[in-house]
Amino acid sequence: MSNQRGQWGSRMGFIMAAIGSAIGLGNIWRFPYVAASNGGGAFLIPYLFALFTAGIPILILEFSLGHRLKTSAPGIFGRIKSKFEVIGWFQTMISFGIIVYYVAIIGWSMNYLVFSLTSEWGTQTKEFFFNNFLNVSKGAFHFEGLNTITLITLVLAWLINYVILRGGVKSGIEKANKIFMPLLIVCLIIITVRGVTLEGASKGLDYFFKPDFTKLTDLKVWIAAYGQIFYSLSICFGIMMTYSSYLPKDTDIVNNAFMTGLGNCSFSIISGIAVFSVLGYMATQAGVGVEEVSAGGIGLAFIVFPKAINALPGFNGLFGAIFFSCLIFAGLSSSMSIMEVVVSGTADKYNISRKKVLNIATLIGFVISLLFVTGAGIHLLDIVDHFINTYAIAVAGLIELIVIAWYINLEKTRNYVNKISDFSVGRWWNVTLTVVTPLLLSIMFLFNAYTDFTQGYGDYTREELLGVGGGTLLLITLFSIIFAKTKGSDDYQNMISKGADL
Repeated sequence: MSNQRGQWGSRMGFIMAAIGSAIGLGNIWRFPYVAASNGGGAFLIPYLFALFTAGIPILILEFSLGHRLKTSAPGIFGRIKSKFEVIGWFQTMISFGIIVYYVAIIGWSMNYLVFSLTSEWGTQTKEFFFNNFLNVSKGAFHFEGLNTITLITLVLAWLINYVILRGGVKSGIEKANKIFMPLLIVCLIIITVRGVTLEGASKGLDYFFKPDFTKLTDLKVWIAAYGQIFYSLSICFGIMMTYSSYLPKDTDIVNNAFMTGLGNCSFSIISGIAVFSVLGYMATQAGVGVEEVSAGGIGLAFIVFPKAINALPGFNGLFGAIFFSCLIFAGLSSSMSIMEVVVSGTADKYNISRKKVLNIATLIGFVISLLFVTGAGIHLLDIVDHFINTYAIAVAGLIELIVIAWYINLEKTRNYVNKISDFSVGRWWNVTLTVVTPLLLSIMFLFNAYTDFTQGYGDYTREELLGVGGGTLLLITLFSIIFAKTKGSDDYQNMISKGADL
């Protein structure tokens, strides 16, 4: 099957695509807030510890498996042991679960790019976002029809993804990332330079970086650090295995993993500087503390930042357009990689052309994503995002590492990557994958489950959380089993039956 697969045109093309996948909306609106609320500068200690004990080791592992076996996640796990193919499909279904709402957020960013030119959101940015723009209903089960303005940009976001992926690996994904990534970096640099030159920027940066070392004794801070690494690096839901399966024979696995991990984390830190310098200015103008204006997630992007843009001394529209362009480029570079997992896994198993799979997957994905442009859309998005990132990815990562610890000769894999890399990884790599990361993933899963069970999540009812969140996890599991149980092409089944010398 390897001779039928696409291939990256260059090492730089792969690196840009891998970093582009890792760099997403979470780097801009999630990392700064998580860091600031979990010890500021001190948070970088558990964050970097998580990077070197989980992020980069898993990247090396997934890069090596994809590069060596030349197939997507279901095929990789199936070759380890045929009954494990379901794990690969579980990761693939996670990706599909993410793409159907992720595209909606990209669409919102497109809307706000237009709004920024005239500050259409006015002064009451929260009321505008929830009432005027999204027409939010009173709960997750109250849909109240489609929102035309968000539907248009949803279609546009799907169309852009479709056109890029239809071009294939080299002519589609690689070329798109060579455009998106430089534009994303330029936009971020502009925002950062403008931010740090504003009055009160130092106030925001002090809030962001000021270390509170007492936080390092708090288990929640370490859980937040590991959660951010898994959330941000695109590990354990099929992306990096799929991307690395398109690598040529002579590839430096270790360097690629370090460049991807460090590039992603550098972008996150620069994003924090950009965001909190602007929030520092906003707090100074309002005469309040930075903590009173800071926020994470959707609230930062669509409520707080529009208010900050309003307060700027000049070039408000231009600054707003650059910020939302940044969100769009970051979102698209990630969304195309998420969709590629679904396309590649299905095309590999059933020996169907990737264009035919793309047509079907895009149509199904679009129909499901219509739920997120109804009045209940933001409720559904919030719950689905929480359950997938809190539970599904943690379980996928834990199972992946347990399977690999039991069924793969890690020392053999380490020797394989060292042989084709410029510098070697030591036995610490084996320890992180078999002991450190599985233990911390287990703690993270149990802690989050206990918190949600005892305190709930948001203001949602138990019925909404179980119906939407639990239902999503159930569907992901169900379709994983269905895809794993159905018979693939003869070539695929022969590949699975041969196993892999790992």
